[in-house]
Amino acid sequence: MSNPRVIILRTAGTNCDQETASAFREFGAEVDLVHMNLLFSKKASLEDYHILAIPGGFTYGDDIISGRILANELRLRLGQEIQKFIDDGKLIIGICNGFQVLVRAGILPGPFEAQQAQDLRQIQKVTLTYNDSGRFEDRWVHLHLDGKSAWTQDLGKITFLPVAHAEGKFVPADQGVLNKLNRQRQVVFRYCDVHGKPCTYPGDPNGSVERIAAISDPTGRILGMMPHPERHFWQTQHPFWTRLEKKEKYGEGARIFENGVRYVREKLLAGKEAVGVKN
Repeated sequence: MSNPRVIILRTAGTNCDQETASAFREFGAEVDLVHMNLLFSKKASLEDYHILAIPGGFTYGDDIISGRILANELRLRLGQEIQKFIDDGKLIIGICNGFQVLVRAGILPGPFEAQQAQDLRQIQKVTLTYNDSGRFEDRWVHLHLDGKSAWTQDLGKITFLPVAHAEGKFVPADQGVLNKLNRQRQVVFRYCDVHGKPCTYPGDPNGSVERIAAISDPTGRILGMMPHPERHFWQTQHPFWTRLEKKEKYGEGARIFENGVRYVREKLLAGKEAVGVKN
């Protein structure tokens, strides 16, 4: 059986690609860091991969708004390729800036609208905007697992991960969109306190509607999240790791990457049909 293949997109301003690549490789995936220009020139193809990862950073300097330029490139220049990637039952993960890209491209919350629209409101149902604090938030947060995703199988109900963003406030277009996300269990993580209860700032670092930190598409195969799982991949990255009673090799973010690789092995490489998943 061949190994799962991961493509990690790179462009000007990407800065979490190496950490993300290392996380996938730890679980046996073959990883390529591919600049967007190689996809535009057809020197690389999404068709050759099972997982598409858009890592954190500040693509194109976030000059217009976070993730907008890369989102437009994906939607307008690679729309058909991405739609086929999704239709083939493959996996996508966007972390921090990558999450911003996914929502601005209309890939999340899904279904992906690849065509060029005159009004972006036709494709963008949610957004990630400036933190209520008016500042860049760099801190550790607790997350309550609330929805369904191929990426979160066997995760504990409470996860501890770092955030680092200025535009992480999740806002749906309207109440109908929010209701649909909740009804379809597309809200994957919510900010919480150490006991899993609702919290306010700084536990909720940005003021997201209903404390939403991560969402998936209806199938659970596409995940967008503001916290950085690649920054708590090893237990020694935990800010209080020397005080932890149970010594482990991996941190709490590692399982997300392990789940992605395992899903490809079991659902795609083993010849099984890729379907929606449940926690």
